[in-house]
Amino acid sequence: MIRFAALIIFGISGFAAPVLADAAFDRWLQSTWPEAQRLGISRATFDAATRGLEPDFSLPDLAVPGRPEKPPPGQPEFVQTPGQYLKEKTFNRLATQGKQLAAKFRDTLARIEKRFGVPGDVVLAIWARETDYGREIQGHDAVRVLATQAYAGHRKDFFRNEFLYALKLLQDGVPRSDLRSSWGGAMGLTQFLPSEFYKYAVDFDGDGRADIWASVPDALASAAKQLAGKGWQTGRPWAIEVRVPKSVDCTIAEPSHTRTIAEWLRRGFVPAYNRKLTPIELSTEASLLLPEGTYGPGFLTPKNYYVLKDYNYSDLYVLFVGHLSDRIAGAPPFERAWSQGAQMKTKDVETMQRRLTALGLYKDKIDGKAGMLTRAALGAYQKAHGLKVDCWPTVAVLDSMRR
Repeated sequence: MIRFAALIIFGISGFAAPVLADAAFDRWLQSTWPEAQRLGISRATFDAATRGLEPDFSLPDLAVPGRPEKPPPGQPEFVQTPGQYLKEKTFNRLATQGKQLAAKFRDTLARIEKRFGVPGDVVLAIWARETDYGREIQGHDAVRVLATQAYAGHRKDFFRNEFLYALKLLQDGVPRSDLRSSWGGAMGLTQFLPSEFYKYAVDFDGDGRADIWASVPDALASAAKQLAGKGWQTGRPWAIEVRVPKSVDCTIAEPSHTRTIAEWLRRGFVPAYNRKLTPIELSTEASLLLPEGTYGPGFLTPKNYYVLKDYNYSDLYVLFVGHLSDRIAGAPPFERAWSQGAQMKTKDVETMQRRLTALGLYKDKIDGKAGMLTRAALGAYQKAHGLKVDCWPTVAVLDSMRR
């Protein structure tokens, strides 16, 4: 009886729930069959992919009843300061290798730019940031990841679609062994979700198949096609570092406030290193970006900046990729150094966002990230309360809000 009772207790707390969850998961898997069939997936492929498939509840960003939520891992783009993320040592290493790869794939990159209008340096920089030029191998089975996220994640419909397209990849002959992904399901040298593969993947090496996993020409051309599809403007910059006037109103550093770059220069902004801009650059519409408020470098950011941001929704990611592309092309480091300020805790930034929302100064999501709109709202709050206007989350602002 003692052993039996122990089994019952164990079953309630640690054994029975997974069995029930797996049974429910199996039912969920079978519910996807009609949609899979409409995508042209055969029953044999579906059964082979789902037979014995179990959810991976160790993944982050899931909502599983009876389990504490595991938040997404702290992606460096969102938890590090610019100074921590945008390290000169890293740029030196990646730019050196990028120049070598630019020479090795010169003809391929020239053809990519001619066809899609995206410079080779940009797609090389994406390759570097996403997988360190192919050195970083993702460790998850994409089919299992996408099925788990579709079953128990916070974006079920989104990931259900990606799971179905992962099955389509199998149907179309991609080996299951190639479908290795991040915890979010992105795959290949330049990290595509399955649906993106079907929108943008290109057979650029002429072997008859689009291979973003092993073919560098295919992966880079696919990244270029994706950027072009999202609106990349040929011949225009991704951003221009500028010296910002000391009198700048940092609350205008947000996407809706645009002027031509020539107009920004007439208002006292000076290109870093006194760089001479081309007529097409001067005529480009851009907004102001102050990633550290008034403490670090400033940038004029045109449409291409936001196209890169659509690849990964992080200002630091875009600054990394854009600056690395410049470095591969031979440009110098950032002219102004990043500050060494500490990053405020996510919960404290969330507190600020809630207060700013209540005051009508902020209308975006509460996510604990000090993005463009949060920084502009903080500047507006600082103005209204007689604080130093730096558009940056500080202890002084938090203390003021708490009072």
